[in-house]
This record gives sequence, C-alpha cells and structure tokens, in this order.
Amino acid sequence: MQFTSKGLTINEGIAVDARLVQSASHPLSTEKLEEAKAKSETPQGKVDKSGKAPKFSRDIEADWVVKNNVAHFGWKEHASVDIKQGFVLSTVMSAASHHDSPYLPLCVAGSCHTKEPIKKVYADKGYFGKPNRDFLALNKIADGIMHPEGHKRKATTGTELTEYEIARNKAISKVRYIVEQYFGLSHLYNKAYRARFSRLIKNALDALFRQMAFNLFRASKILKTA
Repeated sequence: MQFTSKGLTINEGIAVDARLVQSASHPLSTEKLEEAKAKSETPQGKVDKSGKAPKFSRDIEADWVVKNNVAHFGWKEHASVDIKQGFVLSTVMSAASHHDSPYLPLCVAGSCHTKEPIKKVYADKGYFGKPNRDFLALNKIADGIMHPEGHKRKATTGTELTEYEIARNKAISKVRYIVEQYFGLSHLYNKAYRARFSRLIKNALDALFRQMAFNLFRASKILKTA
C-alpha cells in the first residue's frame, strides 16, 4: 500500500461503527413500500410507459428504523477507521433496519489491506456478543468491544458492570472516537448524511469513492505536517 511506504501504518487497530443515512427519495409508508417492492418484481414494474427501462426508480431497497424515538427512512453505513492515522479502511452499506453487530466481521475483513494482521478492534456496546467475540478470538485479534450496561448487561450476565469494566469502557471510548470523527467530517463537508442514489449498489460505490478522497486528503495533511 502506498500509505505504508510513506510510513503511515494502519494495523495498530481499527474502530468500527455505523451511522444512518437518509434516503435520496421521498419516504414511503411500510405498506406502500411493500407494494412497490412487489411491483418491481413483475414484468410491468421493470419498464416505463414506453416499454423501456425506467430512468428513475424509487428507493425500495431502503427501509424504516426508529432510533431515539425518531423514525428514519434510508440506509446505514458501516465503516471501520484506522485508530492511528484516521484512514477509512472499509465501508458496507445496508438498509437502515439492519443491526450493527453482524457487520463487524465484514468491516474487519475489509480492513485487511496489508500482510500485517490487525492488532485490535474497538467498538461500542452495540457490537457486544458471543459471535463477534468468538470471531476476534478465532482470528487472534484483541477484543476492544465495550461491555453493555443496564438491561442488556443484566440479560447477558445478570450482574452490574464491575469497576474494571467501567474503566475499560471509558478507555475504549477515548480510542473509538476516531470513527465518529470521520462521520462528523463527512457529514459536514460531503453531505454524507443523505444518499445520492436510490440503489444500494450505487450508494455503496459512492461511499467507497468518497472515502478514498477522504483518505487522500487526510494523508496529504499528515505528510505535510510531518
């Protein structure tokens, strides 16, 4: 990798997180969304009035999710960021309703750009669970996933957080902020909070090119400062 040749290592660890992205098209109710999906599978739904492939297609791959008591229609961007330099190493797009946790292995696998193994993965308590912890252990990657609190904690272990776990969570929070920094910067400067297209594959490619540009800009600033 060209960044590595410049001394910009990316294998110290990664932070994984996800953010919601608004749909590019006007939201549909759940009922109308299901109708549109069903129609798109029919021969009539694949052509316009002139019998040609439609130039505009409504966003039917996105869906609804409620977060902090606010309904959201669109997508979810899952990303991993190098904790040392702040480079975005992988990105995965999904419908908004998909849970964050199953995407951690995909983000980790997508972050392996060199022969050197990733040393540690940092993530918030939404990624906590046996599947992800087993995945990290199997691949000999240090576990930096925060322990859950409250009801989720009691459902998992039946006990409150120990003093060690509280301190561990605080230490992880100080590291995994780097992925939230990427989300904030791209939200502010690239309007990444809203999708540009109505298809999953197009939005995934758009996110990929946006992140490549983000990495190049970040690398130029780091090298200039050095």
